[in-house]
Amino acid sequence: MAMPLAGCTTAYAQDTVETAASAEPVTKERKAKNVILFIGDGMGISTITAMRIYAGQKQGQTGEEYVLPFETFDNVALVKTYNVNAQVPDSAGTATAMNSGRKTNIGFIGIGPEAARGDCVGGQQHPLPLLSEKAKARGMAVGVVSTARITHATPAAVYARSTDRNWEADAWIPEDQRGSGCKDIARQLVDSDLDLALGGGLGGFFGSDKGGRRLEAGADLPAEWVARTGGTFVTDAAGLAAAPLGAPVLGLFSPSHMTYTAQRTEDTAEPTLTAMTAEAIKRLAGNPDGYYLMVEAGRIDHGHHEGKAGLALEDGLEFARAIQWALDNTDPEETLILVTADHSHVFTIAGYPKRGNPILGLVVAPEGEGEDDGPMLAEDGKPYTTLGYANGPGAVSGERPVPDTGVTAAQQALVPTGSETHAGEDVALYAHGPGAEDVRGVMEQDRIYDVMAGALGLQD
Repeated sequence: MAMPLAGCTTAYAQDTVETAASAEPVTKERKAKNVILFIGDGMGISTITAMRIYAGQKQGQTGEEYVLPFETFDNVALVKTYNVNAQVPDSAGTATAMNSGRKTNIGFIGIGPEAARGDCVGGQQHPLPLLSEKAKARGMAVGVVSTARITHATPAAVYARSTDRNWEADAWIPEDQRGSGCKDIARQLVDSDLDLALGGGLGGFFGSDKGGRRLEAGADLPAEWVARTGGTFVTDAAGLAAAPLGAPVLGLFSPSHMTYTAQRTEDTAEPTLTAMTAEAIKRLAGNPDGYYLMVEAGRIDHGHHEGKAGLALEDGLEFARAIQWALDNTDPEETLILVTADHSHVFTIAGYPKRGNPILGLVVAPEGEGEDDGPMLAEDGKPYTTLGYANGPGAVSGERPVPDTGVTAAQQALVPTGSETHAGEDVALYAHGPGAEDVRGVMEQDRIYDVMAGALGLQD
């Protein structure tokens, strides 16, 4: 069973600064039958710009003029992404803001900021309401799709509560916090009322005898879920396509995160994000009371963390294809589609490259503005790429080498960090369909919840 709803009416000073536009009340009258929230994890505005150029260039255009599917939406806003205790956020706090209507601390999922990080008992005193639970109480269907582990921070915020985002499996909960009433995130998923969950993360659902990460050697949470729900458990694209309609579906397609789009081969058995999105919409649409679906392109974020922009952009284009499928196969009069990011990355588009310069390549100046026989040179006499990072594993120490280029190349960075970090600037929010008119101006991230709840008539 899903955890009971529990409200939290505390007003945090950090959360009350809003523009006049974003502070206007959202009507309680139901305007949308369905809501789809697309989250490009880490898809900041510089990433969107690079995606646009990259998509156009792959089609033989110069790229700058290309238009991504969601860039046609009439309603657009900027979203402030900070967490209650963090200027630059993480995915747990940001996804919680969107799914609960409350900002919280970095690393928290569905728990208010009054609790302490990693405190099981304290966290139980401050649960936040979840849009998914309100939707289920209305009789709606609920689904979650991700190319990350389905227990990872962003998808987990749809259905789970935890004072530590890392508690994905019971073995990952510290010994001193076990036995205090907290369920790990995988357990919360199989005990939830979700109608559909598709993503990676098989390891969190099985015991060590099956290569999993659970404490009990023979643990098999998917089998428990099937026995309780009568649903279908699948592990590859063929199984998903063959799963019967009208019954819940749990799909876990990889031991951890799913394969990067750029690294898929003809033998890859995992469904694409577009295929998962299509299956989710087809299945959830059978509910006469409507549905709430969250779709995450989780590996955009991971490509950036690796300092490999090409991996992030290829997953970004797959994300755009999934959005296009949703636009083509839903009724704009009854389905609100939102596209946003949970946070940005320290990802830059720099130099003075000519129009149509390969976005993953070296900077070549416009004619008459730079080197006549090749790429522009930096002060060290070497070329540089258009794309780069302020920090990350690609940081240069000592003499700077000539940078690599291509889809799997690591871009050069300034500050050496083991993993490139998130950034704190605003992200974009695009809206299409009934309720989209409430997306405008500069908004606090928790207002995205209000837009969705308002469109569905689920406001308190």
